[in-house]
Amino acid sequence: MEVNLYVESLRFLVLTQSTYFVLLAILTVMFNVQVKIIMKYFPMENESIHMSNSTEELLQKDNFTVVAAIAASIKS
Repeated sequence: MEVNLYVESLRFLVLTQSTYFVLLAILTVMFNVQVKIIMKYFPMENESIHMSNSTEELLQKDNFTVVAAIAASIKS
């Protein structure tokens, strides 16, 4: 009996990667459902993000890199 290792390795690769993808997709769907359930029973009072006075002062002083870093940290 002759075994082609290239074909077997490609089959194993496809099997593991597809399993990983399906598990991540299921996990993502479950997290979205969980967020919807939590937001239904515990809604956020203020969903918009307001800029603080220090950020507005930085923006007026032309410190755009600092403001961009603050905005990126708030967004993530």
